[in-house]
Amino acid sequence: MQPIDIADTLDRFQWDALRALGAPSPDSSRLCGAAVEQLLRSDLLELRDDRPSITPKGRQVVVCGSPRLWNS
Repeated sequence: MQPIDIADTLDRFQWDALRALGAPSPDSSRLCGAAVEQLLRSDLLELRDDRPSITPKGRQVVVCGSPRLWNS
């Protein structure tokens, strides 16, 4: 599945998690646990030192899906 296709399937909580974890100083403490689990299974996030972290694939999805977020 291409990043743009994946972007179409994400819900608001998943988008919030990807954007938050893509920030320079990510704070995962207030993220939806279910969304994080789904993103981990989709290889958009990975665990580093027991904390979720965005993967290169996750960054591609954010970049491809960003124009769609402008209208939301």
